[in-house]
Amino acid sequence: MTQTRTGGRILVDQLLIQGCDRIFTVPGESFLAVLDALHDSPEIQQVVCRQEGGVGFMAAADGMMTGRPGIAFVTRGPGATNASIGVHVAQQDSVPMILFIGDVARGDRDREGFQEVDFTAMFAPLAKWATRIDDAARIPEYVARAYAVAMSGRPGPVVIALPEDMLADAVVALDRPRVAPAVQPACSGAMGTVFDILRDAAAPVAIVGGAGWDDAAADRFAAFAERIGLPVAVAFRRQDAIGNASPVYAGNLGYGPNPRLAQRVRDADVLLVVGARLGEATTDGYTLITPDHPGQILIHVHPDPNELGRVYRTDLSVCAEPREFAELAALWEDDILPFADGAAAHEEFLAWSTPVPTGATLDLGQCVATMRETLPADSVICNGAGNFSAWWHRFWHYGPRPSQLAPTCGAMGFGTPAAVAAALRMPERQAIVLAGDGDFLMNGQELATAVRYGCPLLVLVIDNGSYGTIRMHQEREYPARVSGTDLVNPDFAALGRAYGAWAETVETTEQFAPALERAMAQAGVKLLHLKTDVELISPATTIAKLRAAAEAKHG
Repeated sequence: MTQTRTGGRILVDQLLIQGCDRIFTVPGESFLAVLDALHDSPEIQQVVCRQEGGVGFMAAADGMMTGRPGIAFVTRGPGATNASIGVHVAQQDSVPMILFIGDVARGDRDREGFQEVDFTAMFAPLAKWATRIDDAARIPEYVARAYAVAMSGRPGPVVIALPEDMLADAVVALDRPRVAPAVQPACSGAMGTVFDILRDAAAPVAIVGGAGWDDAAADRFAAFAERIGLPVAVAFRRQDAIGNASPVYAGNLGYGPNPRLAQRVRDADVLLVVGARLGEATTDGYTLITPDHPGQILIHVHPDPNELGRVYRTDLSVCAEPREFAELAALWEDDILPFADGAAAHEEFLAWSTPVPTGATLDLGQCVATMRETLPADSVICNGAGNFSAWWHRFWHYGPRPSQLAPTCGAMGFGTPAAVAAALRMPERQAIVLAGDGDFLMNGQELATAVRYGCPLLVLVIDNGSYGTIRMHQEREYPARVSGTDLVNPDFAALGRAYGAWAETVETTEQFAPALERAMAQAGVKLLHLKTDVELISPATTIAKLRAAAEAKHG
């Protein structure tokens, strides 16, 4: 385009070219020119949030679902620092995202002006690329590069500072075309070696999910694994990486995995890791699989060469997109005799994920069982961090991806914003918020956003009056010395109603099923306040058991 346009107009035009149909924002005076351009661009929906932490989380969740960058706009200083948590999630979860930050005018830089921050310095450790645009004519160049960086190799976040006076400049700029991510196929020689190794293996295990994983990777890898009976475990909070009904699905790694699955990984002679980074959570602090993994052959398939061999000694590195590797694997002609381990591992998963009544006043395992019987199989489970999520990680069967939106970096407050993004992106599917009492109050204000945009969320607030995960660790290390973890909470059902949601409180197992039925008969946002006992700290243990074990350990 050759006519003169403001920087704000040029920026919005580039987003349209890149296929952006939604942005998440808290408006700021530092990017008024962008807001003005959006006024004339109804193709892009503005989702106006109530705090920039919600903005960052929604954009990260949108990137998880689409594979293209989720787009966030915030103002300088407080807005950017609030939104930084979403950038951290996008980085650790390998999610494409672009955060645009309105900034001080170019002539006022380095004076510590109103809300001034050096954003390139601040975000350099958190993002794949952090930059600023000082020339409005170069906006198309920077935006195209941002999309390419965010989607290439290991996907991740890009942060761009926008001086407010630059956005008001009227210039001529040449638009850039839509950016498609570069495709990294697997070479046939490497694939041949993969199959040679598998042909000689006695007890191989696959671990999948992560960078570049998509629907095609899920379908094709499942077909390959089912053909040869290969057990497929999924990385931490990647439980939708393949369908949980697959006859070779073995369950998830992370915190509190099935002990039988953990032992299966320890006993494996070959580990085929596709997409996953083998991070701290997936490997239980680098102990389930050690960086040198003696006695095991590690095949690591990842789209970013910088991840291959970075932490783990890798016997065979394959730099490839997961979908490209999975497609070749599904089509590869081979003479591998099928393993029996895939079916055995799936049976172990089914047994592990079937809740047994505990006799608790409010038995969360039975609540999950009721949800599995009642709610659509393709529901999208959205949660932040906390022990409350362990019941769903263990007992829920995840449907076709994306059906799990949960941060691998353990950020609290993610569930409500992620569910808003899910309801807007996939209105045909039921978005479910799982939040602990501490977790919910970190971003519960986004219920106002959900109500405003008519998002039909189901919100479960699991209230045990504690920062439960920290209390668990506290009891392990300093038994009976409770410090800083008790909470005094509002009436969450009343709070939900104040936002405009339908809400009820549930205190017993028997109350849950009829309350869930009533909730699902409602339109809009519905909230169930589940009051539980902190003594039941996880599906696997209690406070009393933790104390007894700690006291025995420490004498």
